[in-house]
Amino acid sequence: MPLQRNQSYTLSMRNDFVAAILSKIERAAVSALRIRSQRQEAGAAEFPLKASRVWLGTCLLCALASSLLLTLCACSAADSKLREWSAQAQQMVQPKKPDEPTPVAQAAPPAKPAHQGKKPEPKPEPRPEPSEQDLFEYVRGKLLSLSPADGINDNLEVSYDAASATLSVTQPDGRCDIFLNSLDTNSAIWEVMDPSDTYHPRGDILRLTMTSSSGKPARICYDNQNQIDRSISANRVRFLFAHDKANAVPDFAYNMTKAIKKLVVLSGGAAEKKVF
Repeated sequence: MPLQRNQSYTLSMRNDFVAAILSKIERAAVSALRIRSQRQEAGAAEFPLKASRVWLGTCLLCALASSLLLTLCACSAADSKLREWSAQAQQMVQPKKPDEPTPVAQAAPPAKPAHQGKKPEPKPEPRPEPSEQDLFEYVRGKLLSLSPADGINDNLEVSYDAASATLSVTQPDGRCDIFLNSLDTNSAIWEVMDPSDTYHPRGDILRLTMTSSSGKPARICYDNQNQIDRSISANRVRFLFAHDKANAVPDFAYNMTKAIKKLVVLSGGAAEKKVF
């Protein structure tokens, strides 16, 4: 019986002691929570150092007191209340984990520039095809500037009638009218000839000969009295140049042949055909 009275007395005393400590812990917890709230609002940099120490000491005191009461009052009625304050004290002591930063969407990497090699040079614009008049001017210029100067084979004047496609070449002994649209462009031949005779040496002549298409006259020649010279063949034409002068012009024979053939085609003649 004495043992039971001591136990009853001890239990009653312990309950009072627990109630008093719980009241102290509650006030301390409220104070600690208020300090913590002010610290969060003010920021760690602005919160006074003294208040921080008070807050930390209060949290440690609450944690130690709650652990002691948990040992003494494992079976008391205040156990549930004590466990609640103990959990709050442990939360205040434990440092709060910093908020994880919100992941920032990474900007897409810049697109790799396309392979920048050497910038291709713009293609030159194609040269326009020469007109009929352009070709005539070229032929006329070469016939006059590269003309023989022996007094017999000289090219004195060159004219062109586009309406009749007639090229007229005037020489010392007369004039020949050449019908360009009757010439055979496949018949062009270049040759060098010596116009010298026994008493009159002359310089070599570079001569381009072309024949007419079958059944067509290539030319009609007139003497100085403007009479038809029937001694000159009508089925062929000859363009005469001084050999030494023509040799001084690069690719002269090739360019002249090309110009004559184009002029023939533009005047209504047949284009060159590859036979073989």
